[in-house]
Amino acid sequence: MLEMRPDCERCGNDLPAQAPGAFICSFECTFCAECADALDDRCPNCGGELTDRPTRSKSLHGKHPPSTERKFKG
Repeated sequence: MLEMRPDCERCGNDLPAQAPGAFICSFECTFCAECADALDDRCPNCGGELTDRPTRSKSLHGKHPPSTERKFKG
């Protein structure tokens, strides 16, 4: 199951699990659409392709909560 990380690793913008607009690589490094564009859809950590992250319905957050660990190092 995806971690559904809560923020962009590059700029720190919030990326709620239920909202579209997040991009991930195969290691789940997570970026907002603006940063993914700036990175030419390549993960700066592993070089992998950044693709659309699926959303998770808010009704499932109780049973399958998204991660709360922020990755932005600012």
